[in-house]
Amino acid sequence: MQQLNWDDLRIFLAVARGGGLLPAARKLGVDHATVSRRLSALEGVLGERLALRTPRGVSLTPAGLAMLDHVEGMEAQAMLGVETLGATSRAAGIVRVATPEAFGNLLVAPAVGALLTRHPGLQVELVPQASVVNLSRREADLAITLARPAQGRLRAQKLADYGLGLFASREHLAQHGPVASLDDLRGRPFVWYVDDLLEVPELRFIDELASRSEIAFRSSSIAAQQAAIASGFGVGVLHVFAARQDDRLVRLLPEAVSITRSYWLVSHADQRDLPRIRVVSEFLTELVRGHRAQLQDAAP
Repeated sequence: MQQLNWDDLRIFLAVARGGGLLPAARKLGVDHATVSRRLSALEGVLGERLALRTPRGVSLTPAGLAMLDHVEGMEAQAMLGVETLGATSRAAGIVRVATPEAFGNLLVAPAVGALLTRHPGLQVELVPQASVVNLSRREADLAITLARPAQGRLRAQKLADYGLGLFASREHLAQHGPVASLDDLRGRPFVWYVDDLLEVPELRFIDELASRSEIAFRSSSIAAQQAAIASGFGVGVLHVFAARQDDRLVRLLPEAVSITRSYWLVSHADQRDLPRIRVVSEFLTELVRGHRAQLQDAAP
């Protein structure tokens, strides 16, 4: 058997994480033909087909999935060895954190300065989004999700439950009248997500409310939704801990519309001992612990 070439393993990782030869080539700064040739060379050495090429990209074979698991373990051990080299375990380097928008903007962003002051070698990249992030493809180092991942070499820790409720502005209620029951929602403009951009199943709970209203404004941004509702445009479902900070907003029908979801902290199982990952994980855990009562309180 020929000797494995680490560069070929690096190219394989880029292909697996990028989902195709072209994304891998762009990531590595080489041409498409080089990626294809080196991947074929690796498959020749192993005597196994690792990836099936299709017009839409590549999909890993069972052998490819097993190879990915093994190579990521090698990569993590190498990173751990480098980061803990010598007597120090100082947290340094970049940590990309993917979070739901409200969590990232209202909890992480205001507090991250204190973390970076304590660890001057650390850099945090915050990616607030409503879509599902793929940690297996290294789209992020840590993720705050709304459900425990069902598969993958991932470690998940439940942080807290949080509440969502129905809100309108004082201006809207003064103009259109109070909302004393769900039937009072009929004919009122409703604010919601753009459905085909909403990749988080845990947020798809609007059907009953939307059937009584007309969804007139959609946005993939929860901040934009809250701004529209606060302006007096209509009604919508918002994070209670975020909406409470805006005096223009009024909670509606808390007994009838009180929705509970959960925040989970997810990391790569083979990276949890890296100093930079551990420090940011502890920061996020402590951050939520300090806001748990605020997050969970769904009362009006």
